[in-house]
Amino acid sequence: MDLPIHPSKGLRGQFSVPGDKSISHRAVLFGALAEGETTIEGLSNAADVRSTISCIEALGVETESGGARFIIHGKGPRGFRKSQSSLNAGNSGTTMRLLSGILSGQRFDSVIVGDSSLSRRPMKRIIEPLKRMGANIAATPEFTAPIQISSTYGLKPIDYELNPPSAQVKSAVLLAGLYADGTTRVIENVPTRDHTERMLGLTVKPFGNKHAIEIRGGQKVLPRKFVVPGDISAATFLIAAAALVPNSEITIKNVGLNATRSSVLNCFRSMNVALQMANVHEEGGEPCGDIVVATSDISNGVEVRGDIVPLVIDEIPMLAVTSMFADSVFTLRDATELRYKESDRIASIVQNMRKLGIDIEEYPDGFAFQGKKDLIGTALESYGDHRIAMAFGVAGLRIPGISIRGAECVDISFPGFWNAIQA
Repeated sequence: MDLPIHPSKGLRGQFSVPGDKSISHRAVLFGALAEGETTIEGLSNAADVRSTISCIEALGVETESGGARFIIHGKGPRGFRKSQSSLNAGNSGTTMRLLSGILSGQRFDSVIVGDSSLSRRPMKRIIEPLKRMGANIAATPEFTAPIQISSTYGLKPIDYELNPPSAQVKSAVLLAGLYADGTTRVIENVPTRDHTERMLGLTVKPFGNKHAIEIRGGQKVLPRKFVVPGDISAATFLIAAAALVPNSEITIKNVGLNATRSSVLNCFRSMNVALQMANVHEEGGEPCGDIVVATSDISNGVEVRGDIVPLVIDEIPMLAVTSMFADSVFTLRDATELRYKESDRIASIVQNMRKLGIDIEEYPDGFAFQGKKDLIGTALESYGDHRIAMAFGVAGLRIPGISIRGAECVDISFPGFWNAIQA
């Protein structure tokens, strides 16, 4: 779908975003691992989360959807049954990686497949530690999907240091640790999203100048009620839209403010975006609150590199596009991971920005450019990547003549996004 974006005269009022995608995936998987009934409120309706749901259903887990609640009748870690067909993770790397950890401890064979985009994404970083634990897991010669996991009758615990940092790899190893005879430790020297630790109540200990997350083999996952806050990654696009469009002031309700996710707000503040928090509270172990944003003078550039990169990895496309409107320099380094997302996000951003008239220098691990005022409206590619589509769609609220090719891909994470910003 080619979607023309019309310049906005102002965004006003209250907005909501889908439930946090990272928390939603985990709530579904942890509910399946528990013995008994788990309820989830605020579950994301994104296509990626629906992929996780379809996979656990194929493994014999029953679910119910009733109004605002989603119910999972958990089977326990050993209660899954062999799927009659390949498990389809769709476009969801989180589904494929976390499910690989769970399936590595099962006493039946499994195959996990994905769409054409996911099938190009590297899986070596989960395969190597899972093999160290004794998993019978294999992929293509390029370490891409399909992932084939053969039956095992026990895994061994390991100490595994994350390099590079990745919350998905961390979670895959920890979930495999449920099936190990002993304590598995994942060691981080750079913090990543900590939803798995919070939601499973795992022990986090100092480990020299690093920290280690521990899980005991055979540890029970208890059924419970999860309340999923709004996705801060999705809120990022609305924050940028309100900041960039004249005559705007919006409140984004009930957004997750977990410290391992909210660094993007500090980046926006560094750009001189006028935002503030309201109604800050905690739900289900996760801090959340409302974000109030008004039209801002985007006057400062920002440098994203080093330890900050894994904390804003999903928000980089929107941060970069916002910076196009500042008469200052945006620099991204140490972000090679972006090459292996739904698209090569470094190349996708660079190519679209050049079409808009930005003089941008590309590096193996990032890019740098100077913002400018006279940007050119033109047709831009989504590259089948929801975050690229939304970031440049927001630019179209300021620049006449922008259209987004393949705009339907936003349903992967934010169904209804186009209606929200063009209302």
